[in-house]
Order: sequence, then C-alpha cells, then structure tokens
Amino acid sequence: MNPLRTVAAARDEALRRPVHDARTAAILGIALGCCFLVCFLTGLYSHLQQHPVGWLPIPPRPASLYRVTQGLHVATGFATVPLLLAKLWSVYPRLFRWPPVSNAAHAVERLMLVPLVCGAVFQLFSGVANVSRWYPWGFYFPAAHYWVAWITIGALVAHVGAKASVARAALSRPGDPVAAAAPCALGRRGFLGAVAAAAGVVTVTTAGQTLTPLRPLTLFAQRRPDIGVQGLPVNRSAVQAGVVEAAGDPGFRLRVTGAVAGPVELTAGELDRLARREAELPIACVEGWSASARWRGVPVTDLLAAAGADVDDGVTVRVESLQAGGRYRASELNHLQVRDLDTMLAVALNGERLDLDHGYPCRLIAPNRAGVLQTKWVHELVVIRA
Repeated sequence: MNPLRTVAAARDEALRRPVHDARTAAILGIALGCCFLVCFLTGLYSHLQQHPVGWLPIPPRPASLYRVTQGLHVATGFATVPLLLAKLWSVYPRLFRWPPVSNAAHAVERLMLVPLVCGAVFQLFSGVANVSRWYPWGFYFPAAHYWVAWITIGALVAHVGAKASVARAALSRPGDPVAAAAPCALGRRGFLGAVAAAAGVVTVTTAGQTLTPLRPLTLFAQRRPDIGVQGLPVNRSAVQAGVVEAAGDPGFRLRVTGAVAGPVELTAGELDRLARREAELPIACVEGWSASARWRGVPVTDLLAAAGADVDDGVTVRVESLQAGGRYRASELNHLQVRDLDTMLAVALNGERLDLDHGYPCRLIAPNRAGVLQTKWVHELVVIRA
C-alpha cells in the first residue's frame, strides 16, 4: 500500500468532520486573534511601565489601571491555552496535504506558520511558567517574552492577511457541505462549546488573584493575594534581598539628594511623624495577582519641597533601595508621578507599622505602577533634571 495514499485518505476523512472544517478553523482563529491582540497590547503597556520612554510618560491615574491591564493580560493568556490547542487540533490534517505547497505565494504562507505556531507556543508556555515562578531556562524572561511577542504578532498579521478571504468565505455559509454530510460523534457546536467551557473554567479558577468576587474559586492561581504578611503576599523577603541588618540599623537615614537646594536626611522616627497621608492603593504584580491595601506615608512632593527641589516637567526622581544588587534595586518616577500626592514613601500598611518584608523603614507606593517598581527599603531619593 502506498503510504502517501494512506496519509491522504486519513487526511480526507478527517477533513470531512465538522471539527476540522474551514468554518471551525475560522471561528477559533478569530477568537485566538482577539486573545493575542489583548495580550500583546496589555503586555506592551507592562513593558512601557518597566522601560519608560521620555516622550510617553506613564500617568499615575487611573490608580488601578495597571492592576486591570496586567490582570487581563494573565487571565487572557490562560484562556488562550485551550483555544490554541483546539486550533491546532482543528487544522492539523491540512499539514499533511501533498504536494505541501502549490506555488511560491503558498510556500511563503506555509513558511510563516513556523514563527506563528512556535511563537504562540513559546509565549503561552513561558508566560504560564513565569506566573508559576518556574524558570527551566537560562535566559531573561521579560526580554525574551517581549521580543518573541513582536515576532508572533507580526506573523499573526501576515497570516490574517493571507487567510482573510478564506475565513470570510467559510463564515459566510452555514457550514462545509462535505463536513456537514459526514457523521461525527462530536459536531462543530459541541466542539466549540467544549473549548469555550475549558477556557471559561481556566479563567474562573485563575482570575480570582485579580478579581475579588472570584477569589473563593481560585484553585489554580499561583497565589492568593490576601494571604501573606500583613495581608499581602511577599515576592522578595528582606532575607533574600540581604537588607535585614541595614534596614534594622538605628542609624538609618533617608536622604534626598541630587538637584536640590540642600540635601535632607530623615530618621525612621522623623519619617513616621511626617507620614500623615493615607490612601487606598493596589499592589499589582506582573505575575497577575493584585490586592488593595491602606497605606500611610509621606508624599514624595513633601520630601522634595523640604529639600528645595522644584517639581516641574523636567524632573525625574530615582528611588534607591538598600538592596545591594538586582534589576529592581532602583526605579524612577516621572514628573506626573512625582506630582501625585498618593505617590509616597509608606511607613505603615493596613494600620500597622510596615513589616520588614514589605519594605521597612519605608517603601515607595504609587498609583498605577507595576509591583516590581514599588521599591522597598528605600534609603535615598535622587532628584534628576533633564
């Protein structure tokens, strides 16, 4: 028996099933495209949070914007997993067509599937692994995730351009006559319903790390945002950061330096006495979990005013931690963030003195800001002018 004929016969039989017809593939493709677009845009916003550009400063309001976008990013990523598996299952018989390409344009179209499929699988696998805090690789995850996202979205745009007419034709009729005529244990509606149910279950059982009403159903989320020291999770403890001795030193001083009229130094006790502003602000982690808390602290504008620094459009404040090393030992505040009165050095959390693991003696807390940029164990504010 000719093996090519056997493969072709199996392929033709599979294509007669509704789960493998063009209409099913088009519906799944549209759902996947929407999910990838949401993930790309929210991921790009997260990247701009951590790698800001001068001509597009991140505003401090709405205060919960990053909480919403990053929660949506992670929830959509999880929901995309069953969608991608279903899409690959739906179209796999077409991979065995012979000859594999019919002309040069078709060859390019097939070739573009390589970065699209590989990029999609990589993005979902690495994203889920990151949320689970599992890193079985040697590269820097955020950089790889960012650049592969551009490759994947580019391949997706090319694929949409190549398949738009095919998808439009498939969706314009009730179904593929060949596929509809073939008996099948699972029809198109049943298959798509099962996929939608799987995506829904995954979303409901993970989105509770962002959506409080779904918190009791959070079975598969990486963590519960209401469990931890002082009611908040801790990603990096004082021991891990190596700041226990420095943070507990009675001689600790917060310094305000740089482009100021005169440097200022404040003890932990002086900071506590100056900390009169309270605000309800969220901590939103790049891993998707978020939680609101009540913070008390000193607005950064007050500290800059004490040092005689003008808060104009050209000012940037670098916030430095006692932590000796690490990618996030320092962060920067743009002029919009500095001016917001809820951008402050917090000394208390939920009515209690800040715990050492949450950044004692003081930590940065600001609205609409990624959690990794809410610098802990702050010991210096450096005022920089453009």
